[in-house]
Amino acid sequence: MMSYAKISQVAHYVPEQVITNDDLAKIMDTSDEWIASRTGIRRRHISRTETTSDLAAKVAEQLLEKAQITADELDFIIVATMTPDSMMPSTAARVQAAIKARNAFAFDVTAACSGFVFALSTGEKFIASGRYKRGLIIGSETVSKTLDWSDRSTAVLFGDGAGGVLLEASHQQHFLAESQGTDGSRGACLTSGQTSLQSPFSEKEITEPYLQMDGRAVFDFATRDVSKSIKETIAASGLVPEEIDWFLLHQANVRILDKMARKIGVAREKMPANMMEYGNTSAASIPILLSECVEKGDIFLDGSQKILLSGFGGGLTWGTLIVII
Repeated sequence: MMSYAKISQVAHYVPEQVITNDDLAKIMDTSDEWIASRTGIRRRHISRTETTSDLAAKVAEQLLEKAQITADELDFIIVATMTPDSMMPSTAARVQAAIKARNAFAFDVTAACSGFVFALSTGEKFIASGRYKRGLIIGSETVSKTLDWSDRSTAVLFGDGAGGVLLEASHQQHFLAESQGTDGSRGACLTSGQTSLQSPFSEKEITEPYLQMDGRAVFDFATRDVSKSIKETIAASGLVPEEIDWFLLHQANVRILDKMARKIGVAREKMPANMMEYGNTSAASIPILLSECVEKGDIFLDGSQKILLSGFGGGLTWGTLIVII
């Protein structure tokens, strides 16, 4: 009998501290009107003390509680993040230790804002192999630690948070189609966390540790290339856009969503947004949005809806999944 994977539970967690656009106006030359009119963002959650793994562990605990299972029943944990606590141990390993998931293997996926989609696709393959029955896929970020807080072109855009899903084995197919891509030749459009050679045998390098972004290039990439990829993925699935109930896209900028809806040919109402409250949380944005949609009663988790998930960002990377949830 073939094995399939399904999303059975969702959860999210964000730091308590909220920083408004007016708060930012006190430390840099900006305003609520300037930020909101260009991005749709009005607030973001910024961690005081919680690390990326702390946020992810909170999500993991919620998922276990909702499913009424123990951590020992997990086969794997995958955390998508570009802001790990450390390069080793991985964020996923820290989560595994925090929740005492002794039987689970754990690793991170680094694909920036596409990370959750890449990680979810990977987890689906593990379960479809028939060797594994249950795993956590979590997107978690503390982007605030990567920002130059004097740079209003980037600092106003991002926030911290985590979201995730429990993947379980199923006898029915839930993952209908996928498409993933990378264009490293355009990687300089969006960079973060560069490190230099440090040995006594290397030459000194000039590096930029803070997040840097060519906003116009990223906007054009998302609205042109990612929209095209989404349309192709829908066509490959045998569906038409009208048959998809919700389009959950990476939450970077409300103007990007507006234009992508027109390019894909779907009603804007099918493309929910929450960057107003959270800003851009990179790999956490899609699972946070999914969890909120379930909380609001828009998505039921009963296998009756077709959901398109699409992430895009640093790399440049992009990934789309069409899933029955």
